Amino acid sequence: MDYKKTASEVVENIGGKENINHLEHCSTRLRFTLKDDSKANMDKLELIDGVMGVRKNAQMQIIIGNEVVEVYDKVKEIVGDVGGSGEKANGPKQKWTAVLLDFIVGVFQPTVPAIAGGGILKSILLLLSSINWIDSTSQTYQILDLIGTAPLYFLPVIVAITTANKLKVNAVVAASAVGALLLPGMSTLITEGVSLFSIPIQDITYSSQVFPAILLTLLYAYLEKLFTKISPKAIRIFFVPLMAVTISVIVTLLFLGPIGYIVGEQLSKVILFAYDNFGWVATGVLAGILPFMVVTGMHKAMLPYAISSMGTLGKELLYLPASLAHNISESGACFAVAIKTKDEKLRATAFSAGISAFFGITEPALYGVTILHKRVLYSVVLSSLISGSFIGIMTVEAFALVGPGLASISMFANADDPMNLVWALVTAGLSLGISFVAVLILWKDEVKHVEEAVDTFNSKERVPADMKSPVTGTIIPLSDVKDEVFSKGMVGAGFGVEPSVGELRAPANGVIGMVFETKHAVGMELDNGAEVLFHIGIDTVQLEGKHFEAHVKKGDAVKAGDLLITFDIQAIEEAGFDTTVISVVTNQDAYAVAQNVTNETVSTNEMVMTVSPIGGK
Repeated sequence: MDYKKTASEVVENIGGKENINHLEHCSTRLRFTLKDDSKANMDKLELIDGVMGVRKNAQMQIIIGNEVVEVYDKVKEIVGDVGGSGEKANGPKQKWTAVLLDFIVGVFQPTVPAIAGGGILKSILLLLSSINWIDSTSQTYQILDLIGTAPLYFLPVIVAITTANKLKVNAVVAASAVGALLLPGMSTLITEGVSLFSIPIQDITYSSQVFPAILLTLLYAYLEKLFTKISPKAIRIFFVPLMAVTISVIVTLLFLGPIGYIVGEQLSKVILFAYDNFGWVATGVLAGILPFMVVTGMHKAMLPYAISSMGTLGKELLYLPASLAHNISESGACFAVAIKTKDEKLRATAFSAGISAFFGITEPALYGVTILHKRVLYSVVLSSLISGSFIGIMTVEAFALVGPGLASISMFANADDPMNLVWALVTAGLSLGISFVAVLILWKDEVKHVEEAVDTFNSKERVPADMKSPVTGTIIPLSDVKDEVFSKGMVGAGFGVEPSVGELRAPANGVIGMVFETKHAVGMELDNGAEVLFHIGIDTVQLEGKHFEAHVKKGDAVKAGDLLITFDIQAIEEAGFDTTVISVVTNQDAYAVAQNVTNETVSTNEMVMTVSPIGGK
């Protein structure tokens, strides 16, 4: 992948750097908060080399996959420092739910690497201790354990920084304000009982708490902007932080801290209530719907709960165990696709995505394989549901906030319950096996719809070939076809025709490569080696051959104008289907197409497109 080219095209098609309010990345996605969402060209973004998909909810998410860091670095080189007031401008007003989700993702997503790193270190230490490779009472163990503990202990400070960055205020000053809550002297006073302005301060341990820190930073952000506006410029450098920090810490100790503590406590209680009352059913259902949550980005809404649970309980027993079941199910499904498919490109994608999912990163699998193929999606949901229910029944607990997979399996190590890790490993094996077998049974290349891979033939003389219209009717650009798989060029380049006569004819000399059993599509190889797919109608595979009659079979040599398929336009339309005939060159990496006419009435005698080999013979 050309990272610079991909980054440049992404920036161009989201409206330029001046349209970017906030930029960050997670393990597989570039995440943009745009000033005006309408300036983003979703169609062009999805066609950029290196982009696996695009999703829009609270943020514009560009799915890159495992090379997201390299692309992110190039984007940063192009856009430099971006951001404004942190508010949308010039675009439609967002719903409050979208704004809230954007805020949650912006605050909690950047904290995950620190928490994950520390958590994995602690879980590895537990694992090594349980097999007697390290003494848990040794100074080495204790030092390493404290290193792993640090991210959670100082989680309020980390959250203060991410919240301040999201609100576009001074992150260092905000961190120092929250740091006041964690001072050993402050903790001692609070524990012993202390009053401020004769008002008792509630005994709360603020280490590992996130919601008090968020509320403090929200107040600090408001005060910073207020005092910046009213303060004389000569004293602003010390007056603004003096007033903003002092007031925000005092108000937090007296009011906001207890409120934030209660919010975090109640959030954990709600999840625990669901777990206690529905048990393994809750874990199984969550695992089953995770493919849809991850695709839409809604799984990020689980971060506040998971982080809060880690901070208060030191473990998490719903989201992460369910994620293990889902992640490994994605891996098994992809490996099965890689074995079963005859499509070389899909095989390479599936194998790579399977490895990523095995290590806890599922976006490449989801966007590259699962959501594109219903049989794979069904298999993943089934496997996730079963294995998620199993891990719920076994009450497996996670002790590190990181995407569960092979590399992070030690996150389930528990010194007090060695079987916790064993059951996690059993769940992984169950997930891998069920999804793998399900896809092996269900997958069939030949029943794929518009994504059918055309058989490869021996190329003949690779010279330009003129194509006539395969049907009589009105020719339209491919982008106007009402099927995204075709209109976005996923199958190949070409055109559509709204037919007036129900006859599909050969547009040039060639050989029939395939005729679908449902007779709604035909593949042929032109004499110059170009492979062309003709698809009659949208979703007409559901007619199961009704209203279609084939006049050729695989292997037949045909001349331009020979009748291939007849179809009943009126009957197909009365059945509720679009009858547009799509013609695309599927081996577009080797052939360039040049369309001659659009939006005109054409007959089967008219030349409409030239197909030329790239690079000659």
